[in-house]
Amino acid sequence: MELLKAKQTVIEAGKKLVSTGLIARTWGNVSCRVDSESFVITPSGRAYETLTPDDIVLVRLADLSYDGDVKPSSEKGIHAQCYLLRPECNFVIHTHQVNASIVSALGCDINSITGESREIIGDNIPVASYGLPGTGRLRKGVVGALLRSDSKAAIMKHHGAVCLGGDYDEAFRIASEVEKVCQEYLFEKYSSVAGKTAESFRDLCEYVSGLKERADSPAFPVVPYDSTRKGNVVVMKDKDGNEKYTLALKLEKVILGGDYPSEADMHLAIYKNRDDINCIIHSTRDEVVAASKVAKVLRPLLDDFAQIAGATVRNAEFNPNDTIKSAKRVVKALGKHRTSALIKDNGAVCCGVSTDEAEASEMVTAKNCKAFVAAKMSGKPKYIGRLDSVLMNTIYRLKYSKQK
Repeated sequence: MELLKAKQTVIEAGKKLVSTGLIARTWGNVSCRVDSESFVITPSGRAYETLTPDDIVLVRLADLSYDGDVKPSSEKGIHAQCYLLRPECNFVIHTHQVNASIVSALGCDINSITGESREIIGDNIPVASYGLPGTGRLRKGVVGALLRSDSKAAIMKHHGAVCLGGDYDEAFRIASEVEKVCQEYLFEKYSSVAGKTAESFRDLCEYVSGLKERADSPAFPVVPYDSTRKGNVVVMKDKDGNEKYTLALKLEKVILGGDYPSEADMHLAIYKNRDDINCIIHSTRDEVVAASKVAKVLRPLLDDFAQIAGATVRNAEFNPNDTIKSAKRVVKALGKHRTSALIKDNGAVCCGVSTDEAEASEMVTAKNCKAFVAAKMSGKPKYIGRLDSVLMNTIYRLKYSKQK
């Protein structure tokens, strides 16, 4: 394919993947074969919506070398191996799409794919052995999965999926079909353990919530607010986005909005103890609430959760009738570097230096909670190792987040 056209096709694919939710933020990567010796790939850590042809990097298959100052994706080696192993492959998409990521935490191949899905993907989807992002071990795992299967897709354990197409259109169809097949796989798992049909993922959440192992009493209901800090002013909004309270951080009083809400003490305590937090999102998604009811500590089942949220995410109870002590518990659960904390029986607070970063924290927390629900439903969850989780979180905080 002509070089400029290949670059433009990669940009088009990236934007479409973002718009359909198969890729978010800068996660994942896309490449296109140019000829027998090279391919073009998305750069490391740049938003898909703003990419130009100059940002797309030409990489040589033989040694992964490239020219220029733009750094290609750290997963370029995986893409190269896809092209070397599959001569018919001309387009590769690596995603962190939700359902495939959830299945990746279970670690089991999806076998006996039937119907139209089989025609698009193949008769199975293998799961590659685990390796840290950007490492040779991860690349070897993907190679091993592709060598033992004729599938046009592979799931990367604790990570996401890689989809191989003859062209852009086929690769996109495969990525979309993988998401459908993974959802069907999860719902079949539910049917086998619950004895009934799942209408949505909420059914899985309700099932796992019923597996609650704690013998203690339920927590008090907490009204979920989102908030932002600018200087000494904190604005609290309800979940519909309506501004409800404007607070003076240092004075701990309401400037606008009437009565002082109990939940404000939790938000103010977080802001006072973490200068790096300027936005808090109180997530009440079904899967997050389910995890907050069951997990005392939420450990990483997915790489991006370890990177952004923390090597562990703790569960703290906030009591609206005893706000000072319970707000301190939430602050302690967040610690110095975590970006989210479960609020017992009430979801999670997800934090960031900006709204965008808080949304990223909520996104990975919710996805890891979905993986937790699926893993808990299927048996004992198999988490990413503690050392690997700490390493990923440290690298993200000290290197990648500062690049953003």
